[in-house]
Amino acid sequence: MMAWLKMGMRNLMKNARRSMITAFAIAMGFATVNLFDGFATYMHKGNQVVAIYAMAGGHLAIYKKGFLDKGRIEPGKHLLSSNDVETIKAICATMPDVELATPQLNINGLLSNGKISTIFLAQGIVPSARMVFLNHLEKMAEESGHRTMKDRFEGEPLRDDKPFGVAATRGLVRILGLKTNDSAVAMSTTAEGQMNALDCQIMMVMNAGSEQMNDKMMIVPFSFAQSLFDTTGADRIAILLKDTARTDAVRDQLLLACSAKGLDLDIQTWIQMSEWYRKVKSMFDTIFQFLFIIVFIIVVMSVVNTMGMAVMERTREIGTLRAMGLKRRGVLQLFAVESALLGVFGSILGVFFTFIGWSLVQLIKPTWSPPGLSNRFVIWIEWVPKTLVFSLVFMLVLCLLASLIPARRAAHQNIVDALGHV
Repeated sequence: MMAWLKMGMRNLMKNARRSMITAFAIAMGFATVNLFDGFATYMHKGNQVVAIYAMAGGHLAIYKKGFLDKGRIEPGKHLLSSNDVETIKAICATMPDVELATPQLNINGLLSNGKISTIFLAQGIVPSARMVFLNHLEKMAEESGHRTMKDRFEGEPLRDDKPFGVAATRGLVRILGLKTNDSAVAMSTTAEGQMNALDCQIMMVMNAGSEQMNDKMMIVPFSFAQSLFDTTGADRIAILLKDTARTDAVRDQLLLACSAKGLDLDIQTWIQMSEWYRKVKSMFDTIFQFLFIIVFIIVVMSVVNTMGMAVMERTREIGTLRAMGLKRRGVLQLFAVESALLGVFGSILGVFFTFIGWSLVQLIKPTWSPPGLSNRFVIWIEWVPKTLVFSLVFMLVLCLLASLIPARRAAHQNIVDALGHV
């Protein structure tokens, strides 16, 4: 085998410039695929963190059967009762995979400063439970070097002992001319369709992240949402797990346990709840496939061109080898070794280019504002060893396959004609 490798290296070095150009093309394709996959992985992880922790949606959401279909039309008839909530929380307390189970109640209505009013959409959540979600988010932000939540709001966090303290987005308080510690009035219809109003205090001014929601989003204590909606129930229970990989397994366990208690429920995973995540992932998967096809074509054409030129230039050499007894399989093997070496050198150079690109992003830390979002985020590229290994193997196999056409042509040349080739 060493003899074949030496012959392959010598043949590649006969035209080092062409070999280097081909290896460079392979390396650029290798680096492009891996850097884009690293960016897509960063986007997927970021959207996953937003769906689970930033939005306090949790890994799972438990609804009363029928709420997802009719809850918007008749929310009062499809709420989880206080007994349902306590039963589900008791079940979750026995499951080692569950870190937190907390009820939530989303409401909407009008927020007024006494003179003018504007629409609000509010998430009602237990403040101490929300801090559990935010602590996870804070830890992830510090580990990745991104901005922490402390840099993204004014005022103080919501507290369990201040049931009328609420958080409002910057656009909402700007419309009403409010600031932290100012009072306002929240008005909404109850579960029975009657009008209700409660005084509240703006404890926190935050950024909703989404431009469309930045002038209407609020976060209120769960008890405040219940009082305004005049109910003792909840529209969902958010389940936070210790391990995201256990999401589907815990969902199945919860369905069985709740059914045994006579509860008829719908349980949604965080992927099912996050339409944004699904669409962004689908978009990046499509872009990756398109990019992969382009790289595939470039690499194949480069290798075919290099091997084809080698066959033309070494026709007499191939004829001489065949006259000396080298079989057709040997000619195929010779070109396969050369092509494999090109793939190896190109992939090694590609790993180097990938590392350079990854290091530059880590050093510069460029920022961007994704479409529809108001926050700026640090562009990050994940280092994905699995993709690197896959790319290495794929490039090697691709180069071998791409060399088959010119190698077969070389192996099937007539020995006499090859010796007389000029």
